[in-house]
Amino acid sequence: MSDRRIGRTLFPAAVIFVVAMMVIPLPTWLLDLLLTINIAAAVLLLLASLNVSRVLDLAVFPSLLLVATLFRLGLNVSSTRLILSRGEAGEVIAAFGNFVIAGSLVVGLVVFLILIIIQFVVITNGATRVAEVGARFTLDAMPGKQMAIDADLNAGVIDDEEARRRRAEISAEADFYGAMDGSSKFVKGDAIAAIIITVINLIGGLVIGVAQLGLPVGDAVARYSLLTVGDGLVSQIPALLVSISAGLVVTRAAGESDLGTDVFRQFAAQHHALKTGGIALVGLGFVPGLPILPFLVVGGSLFVVGQRLGAEARALEQVEPERIAPPPDPDDPAELARTMKVEPVSLELAVDLIDLVDPTAGGDLLDRVRGLRRKLAMEMGVIIPPVRTRDNLDLPLGTYVVRLHGVEVGRGSAPPGQVLVIADDLAALPGPETREAVFGLPAKWIPTGHRAHAEAVGGTVVDRASVITTHLAEICRRHAPELLSRQDTKGLVDLVRRSDPAIVEDLTAAQIGAGEIQMVLQGLLAEQVSIRDLVRILDAVGQRARSTRDPEQLVEAARAAVGPSISQGYAHDGTLSVITLDPLLERTLVTSIQPGEEGRFLAIDPDAAEAVSRAAADRLVAAEQTGRSPVLVCAPTLRGPLRRFLVRVLPQLPVLSYDELAEHLTIETLGMVSLEQPAQL
Repeated sequence: MSDRRIGRTLFPAAVIFVVAMMVIPLPTWLLDLLLTINIAAAVLLLLASLNVSRVLDLAVFPSLLLVATLFRLGLNVSSTRLILSRGEAGEVIAAFGNFVIAGSLVVGLVVFLILIIIQFVVITNGATRVAEVGARFTLDAMPGKQMAIDADLNAGVIDDEEARRRRAEISAEADFYGAMDGSSKFVKGDAIAAIIITVINLIGGLVIGVAQLGLPVGDAVARYSLLTVGDGLVSQIPALLVSISAGLVVTRAAGESDLGTDVFRQFAAQHHALKTGGIALVGLGFVPGLPILPFLVVGGSLFVVGQRLGAEARALEQVEPERIAPPPDPDDPAELARTMKVEPVSLELAVDLIDLVDPTAGGDLLDRVRGLRRKLAMEMGVIIPPVRTRDNLDLPLGTYVVRLHGVEVGRGSAPPGQVLVIADDLAALPGPETREAVFGLPAKWIPTGHRAHAEAVGGTVVDRASVITTHLAEICRRHAPELLSRQDTKGLVDLVRRSDPAIVEDLTAAQIGAGEIQMVLQGLLAEQVSIRDLVRILDAVGQRARSTRDPEQLVEAARAAVGPSISQGYAHDGTLSVITLDPLLERTLVTSIQPGEEGRFLAIDPDAAEAVSRAAADRLVAAEQTGRSPVLVCAPTLRGPLRRFLVRVLPQLPVLSYDELAEHLTIETLGMVSLEQPAQL
């Protein structure tokens, strides 16, 4: 039978049996067996608490504490029934009543009360206080621990699985201390119930013995009171062991091994204290009136042990000095290189924006950033480096900054307690008007309480975390070529190697290295072309590389390979709105193409360049006024130089070649870019 089936079957049955034995009379032999089990369970709990290295190694202890208390109370009820009804309670209780307390009622009561005082006043109160303080400190430390985990995750030190494990461990630790704080109250109640049950048994035994059975008072005391005190001792000794176990568990700081090993190791390191204490004890033995032998034996033993431990420590330092790791030298080149490392992407928050990354305050910015990385990977085919999130005391309140390779590329505001409203008419809303960071739309930051009003007037309401995430996403899209490193390119090629090794072999045969592939992928990303279909991209690059190594032509070959997906991205409901070039103008522009250091360009005079730009802009504005977002299509040879020419004045106008138009799309022509005298170019 598996552990799971045993736990799901036997443990609930045992709990039901404990409740049942409070009502059902038990024979003396079964009571002896259960009392023995109670003592054994208490000893096992004590040993388990000594062997744990951290509290979560015994996370079920609060529940076991409750079950053990219930079991002990059930035994008290059963033993009381036997004592008062039969005048006997089995051999275990009789042994405690006659042998342990030597048959003396006074001695038994004194020992019983001392055990109660030790358990109730000292151990239980201390364990309860430690559990309460531990629960409070653990809850207070949760935000900092969560931020540390998120920082390690964003820095790439740990993966998502390890982050989830650490978060679950932090939550379980807080739950444990909270449960221990509550379960300690059961131990207090158990101690009080033991006193009350003993008093009731003493009075009830005397009444039954004297009034019902007609026994003399002395015989009644001998028959009932000694059994009652023995019963109290049998139940309170295990209760004391369980209370000690609870105290050990809640006071246990995380260590590398069990408590005994940690105690021995840590005291062994204090060999000077052992020798000094031994000398002091030997000196006390010579004080007049004190017995010299005990002090001499104990003090001498401590001195000898300290001497031996000191010798072992010195030998260990001489034999294995390399195990002691020296602190890093701040002038060491490796340490300097680690310190001066610049993060590819970092997000800095003002101090009043820390609540956005605090899960206990409802902050989910870090989760959104991780989701953003997954979204961009699926959208663009490139894995954005982990975003390092940190606070910056120098930033103005309510401000955030996005940096790429240490350089600020974006800044915005996200005031606490406010939401951003984007609308055409903002006059009815409070606050100064501003501009949305990504698209430059008119917007206002308003208090959260006015959200319903903003939605009622037709405004788009965006929370602070969404504002930052959207801004960060747009920056990552725009700067994706800069974020694609040589190592990232090698990783992408390795993925293709595992699925389509022949394609990578063709690239190797054509002597196309990771650097040239990186340039091709960066060229695609620069025009917001997804590189997810990396197999077809590399296949096209490998084929074109047989005839040319020009990076621009390799990029055009890759674009042609994934052309249908490019045009599909600009289509709406299966229709692609296009602007074409006048055939004569197109032919003239093709003849003006000249090679350059940064690729081919259009060699036309400034006046002609301004005329072409103005004509293209007029067509674009006219198309946008009809609610369409067109693309400019031209000959494949002209596409690259024309895009490089127009990007300075019309960065929002995509330029596609005829080879990139998908056959399944409906082409809607919105106009033609033409000049009156194109021959003058």
